[in-house]
Amino acid sequence: MSSLSPAARDSYTMLRRNLLHARRHPSLTLNVLLMPIVLLLLFVYVFGDVMSAGIDGGGADRAEYIAYLVPGILLMTIGGAPAGTAVSVAMDMTEGIMARFRTMAIHRGCVLIGHVVGSVLRAVISVVLVGAVAVAVGFRSTDASALEWLAALGLLALVATAFTWIAVGMGLASPNVEAAGNNALPLMILPFLSSAFVPVDAMPGWFQPVAEYQPFTPAIETLRGLLLGSAIGNDWWITICWCLGLGTLGYFWATSLFHRDPR
Repeated sequence: MSSLSPAARDSYTMLRRNLLHARRHPSLTLNVLLMPIVLLLLFVYVFGDVMSAGIDGGGADRAEYIAYLVPGILLMTIGGAPAGTAVSVAMDMTEGIMARFRTMAIHRGCVLIGHVVGSVLRAVISVVLVGAVAVAVGFRSTDASALEWLAALGLLALVATAFTWIAVGMGLASPNVEAAGNNALPLMILPFLSSAFVPVDAMPGWFQPVAEYQPFTPAIETLRGLLLGSAIGNDWWITICWCLGLGTLGYFWATSLFHRDPR
């Protein structure tokens, strides 16, 4: 315990620093919130009837499409959060604070842990706020039990953690802040190429493998199953494998870059 206490204390200090920086730079958090909310309102009130009619092959049912859309929007919120993390880490690297931290008598891993935990907390808070807007426009999850709601929250946190470690590695590897934002762009695009807006079966045949064999589609389908009571099938363990694989890759990539000689 004596060896763990300093590490926990240092990690808490870095987490607090990260949250203070987020408060001083609210634009990074607002960007994560605004895009999912705008897309939610756009697809509900502008495209909702047309999209629902196209998916069902019959009459328009906006309420049914809202139920289909919201899980994808929630995962899209998670996908947008790591870009801010990559930018924040790159700022620390270019401003020299990372080099200063290496010379201080603190636990070496606490710097990265502070970034990761802070980013995951902001992502979860953003999901809650976007979910509140979704409820306001008509989303209901009457078939989900308390255990399924808890599993859904755990799923969102797991996906956020995995992609945050990838974003930390991108921030450490980027030569400047602008490059960090550009490098994280694929993480924001992936949800658009998933089953967030329409089922994979409704997509062109050549595009279906792109939507199917990526981490967001099984995560979205798992979240739909938890919130709407539909069948999940193999999507839950595919999602866990994606998250564990990406999280492990991001962790070792980020730590190896952090421990190298400062540039």
